[in-house]
Amino acid sequence: MKKIIIPLVFLCLSFLQTSAQSDFRFGFQTSPTFSWMNTNDNTINGNGTNLGLKLGLMGEKYFQENYGFTFGINFGFNQGGTLKYQGSGNIWPDVELSQVFYDLPQNTDLKYSLQYLEIPFAFRMRTQEFGYFRYHLDIPSFTLGVLTQAKGDISTSEGDTSEGNDIRKAVNLLSFGLGLSGGVEYSIGENISLIGGLGFQTSLLDVTKDRGTNYIKPDGNNAPEVGEEDSSGKVNMITVRLGILF
Repeated sequence: MKKIIIPLVFLCLSFLQTSAQSDFRFGFQTSPTFSWMNTNDNTINGNGTNLGLKLGLMGEKYFQENYGFTFGINFGFNQGGTLKYQGSGNIWPDVELSQVFYDLPQNTDLKYSLQYLEIPFAFRMRTQEFGYFRYHLDIPSFTLGVLTQAKGDISTSEGDTSEGNDIRKAVNLLSFGLGLSGGVEYSIGENISLIGGLGFQTSLLDVTKDRGTNYIKPDGNNAPEVGEEDSSGKVNMITVRLGILF
């Protein structure tokens, strides 16, 4: 963690120096998030939402009066969600678990609680100022994430549970999200504004690792399919953006 925090401190100081020398604006955000997961496999479905938080730095730079870019660096806490596996098998083969959880029964819930170091970037369009207000739209927006922590909970249909497992080996290191957002800027002083907004983001890359898994899909009265769990797991997220710009 220290290897991450120290560079962030220097980056913060650099942003402050840059903002003092140009029309670049710098600020902070503390933004609640609501995330959930889904897959492209109809036997693995979303079954729960995570309440999380984005905390970090944000900046904006306009190349014309009302057209510019917004970017930053932040931590995304408790992203992910819960997936219900209608099939059975070994879904987290590289995670250290009690023996009872290596062969999961049908209808098991696996909860993913993920933390990322994120670099967001978006094209921003904004309106003229109306009184103390401006409105803006960020489209498209991109977020590159590097996994820093991953915890997982298991809840089987037979009543067995396991919480707080380290599942970094079951989650891919990098994430890349595509989204859009809109919001409002309220001026409270010279070059100081409060920011509020709402955004949606979805993963473009598979979040979950499938290599080495053993999954038995239910198939009605036919013989079940046996093989690797090769679904593409995605995280979807709604962010309530709250921040301040200087």
